[in-house]
Amino acid sequence: MGNAVAIISSIAGAVTVVVMIVLIRRCTVVKRKMRKKMKKKIVEKVMEELERRKREGEAQACDAALDDVVIEIGPVEKFLSEILNEKPMRFSSEQLAACTRNFSTELGSGGYGVVYKGDLPNGLAVAVKVLKVSMSRKVQEAFMAEIGTIGRTYHVHLVRLYGFCFDRDTKALVYEFLENGSLEKYLYGGAGAGEEDGTAAPAAQPPRLEWKTLHGIAVGTAKGIRYLHEECQQRIVHYDIKPANILLTGDFTPKVADFGLARLGERENTHMSLTGGGRGTPGYAAPELWMALPATEKCDVYSFGMVLFEILGRRRNFDPGHGESKEWFPRWVWERYEQGEIETVVSCADGGIEDEEDREKAEMMCKVALWCVQFQPAARPTMSSVVRMLEGEMAIVPPVNPFHYVMDSSGGSTSSGLWSGTYQSSRDTTGRDSGLSSVSPAAKSDDAMIPDVIKRTDASV
Repeated sequence: MGNAVAIISSIAGAVTVVVMIVLIRRCTVVKRKMRKKMKKKIVEKVMEELERRKREGEAQACDAALDDVVIEIGPVEKFLSEILNEKPMRFSSEQLAACTRNFSTELGSGGYGVVYKGDLPNGLAVAVKVLKVSMSRKVQEAFMAEIGTIGRTYHVHLVRLYGFCFDRDTKALVYEFLENGSLEKYLYGGAGAGEEDGTAAPAAQPPRLEWKTLHGIAVGTAKGIRYLHEECQQRIVHYDIKPANILLTGDFTPKVADFGLARLGERENTHMSLTGGGRGTPGYAAPELWMALPATEKCDVYSFGMVLFEILGRRRNFDPGHGESKEWFPRWVWERYEQGEIETVVSCADGGIEDEEDREKAEMMCKVALWCVQFQPAARPTMSSVVRMLEGEMAIVPPVNPFHYVMDSSGGSTSSGLWSGTYQSSRDTTGRDSGLSSVSPAAKSDDAMIPDVIKRTDASV
């Protein structure tokens, strides 16, 4: 009996062990299945979350892109509007009458018409040059030259052309208004003959400008001409550089004006053909403009040289009131320089120049002027070289005599008759309306020019 009980207990224990093992295995399998299901659900949840976040990210990026587009439309429109406004706009005669208050404030007049002060609707002050209704061929050419040249350019040292009017009864050009008028009145006082383009009303007694201001005006003007010659898409030759056509802002920043005689030219063409007689103002116009010679941008270099003489002396280049020896200032400057007395020129420059640095700049200006007015165009420097020399960035080789072509064969004196006639003409009328004086045989001869002028200029300038 006892053995039977033991056997039964052993069997029961074995069965229990087997059952426990089976249950454990089943539980393990079930647990594995549950883990797989849980893992699958977790993965699905994670993927759903990632997908949701991805969709949200794309939506946010799309919204941001739309915001960017909305934000950028304003500046782009403004930019395009500014680009369009840079081109000369066409005004009606009614608009000009409104902005000038029926042409009530006259600034000046000249051979082509009258200039009035006005204000555009945005408050911008302008100068409106109203041309004569009966436009001659010369006036028509000047009108088209202004729009075709200055209307295509923008530079800090060029006067800005805002627009024009070409109605049946009104032909006009609209410029920026420049408070201080032309350089002319600051050099020799009073109202000048050239206050036509954006100038202020002439002052009875303009203030005396410091030498630093005058030097800055010379450099700024040179930069404006350099831009026309060398930096525009098409080279522009002004043909009428003179103090009356150099206008000044409130802080005396110079701007080249009056492009009525200007010509556009391709950069490949070294010379321009001129028709219709001489160009420029007598006394400033280069010799090749009143002789049968090809014309280049070096005409402007010559005219600028004559302007430098007037800045240096604060006087007209030809003035009989200074006595026979000084009546033609450029010639007197050359004589002083040739005799090693350039200090005399600086000291006599309307009261003298006291500051040592200013005296050095005046001496440099004197030498640059002598190079600019060389008889042969190829001997004159380019305007980029002129700017560098005036700013002291380029050495100046001693100039040679530029006035052989106006010397008598006897005593070497200046042909006063030639220059008195020319300068008197330039004082009485504007260059485009005045006829050119007759040229003496001595003035027409260039045989006396030093042959190596061009070589020396090319080597140094």
